Amino acid sequence: MNVVIVGPDRGLGDALEARGASVTRLEGVASGDRLREAGIEDTDLLVVTDVGEATAIPVALEINPDLRTVAYTADSVPEFVRGQLDFAVHPDVLPVTAVAEELTPTLG
Repeated sequence: MNVVIVGPDRGLGDALEARGASVTRLEGVASGDRLREAGIEDTDLLVVTDVGEATAIPVALEINPDLRTVAYTADSVPEFVRGQLDFAVHPDVLPVTAVAEELTPTLG
């Protein structure tokens, strides 16, 4: 499973890697070009941890419509992306290990 994390990792990348996922971390502006450089075309899962980069979700889905999308953040996700999310979770509700298990059920 290929994963791109947009925003601060918060330990989620390590937890996903421990379950066998290949993780690319992308901090800063997640433009279409940067998402392509990160390999979004061949990515299975996009995780956004910074709602300031929530526009990465529709941009990534335009490039890869089969992508699963997740917001792992304590902040509210903007309304314009909510319908495009497969999963949204607050870090205080589920720790990174539980999120990684939920997102990679067949890998671990």
